[in-house]
Amino acid sequence: MARRVTLEELPALRGEATAAGKTVALANGIFDLFHVGHLRYLQGARGEADLLLVAVNSDASTRAYKGPGRPVVPEDERAEIVAALACVDYVVIFPSRDVVPIIRALRPDVHVKGTDYTPETIPEAAEVKAYGGRVAVAGDPKNHSTTALIAALEAARTPTR
Repeated sequence: MARRVTLEELPALRGEATAAGKTVALANGIFDLFHVGHLRYLQGARGEADLLLVAVNSDASTRAYKGPGRPVVPEDERAEIVAALACVDYVVIFPSRDVVPIIRALRPDVHVKGTDYTPETIPEAAEVKAYGGRVAVAGDPKNHSTTALIAALEAARTPTR
């Protein structure tokens, strides 16, 4: 099981990885109603470096991004599910709307986003490239979505006449 860390621990984690000659990848997301698209993204992200840290949006940042009613699954449970994956080494919950504070504290070798991005559209790319890091895209095509899953569940429970 992955180790849960705090923002304050990230510089030391980076130092330990560097001293051990290991590269670090950062992936991030909400991971609400975990599905196969999430799994494939994180497995792909892990393939980009020796270690994978996953930043999970807090409940408050999820609500700010997705609106009321989200997340469905509380942050501690989402982080626990992500931490249980063999491809994940560390998990941190972050309260901001974007992952820039994590990037600044960790300075990952590679910041990995899902296939709803391209390397040119990754919002944090300039932040990562400024210190010599790189960005990458991983996972399968964006054919899976928690929002679509919630809509399908709502449609399934609505009686038809």
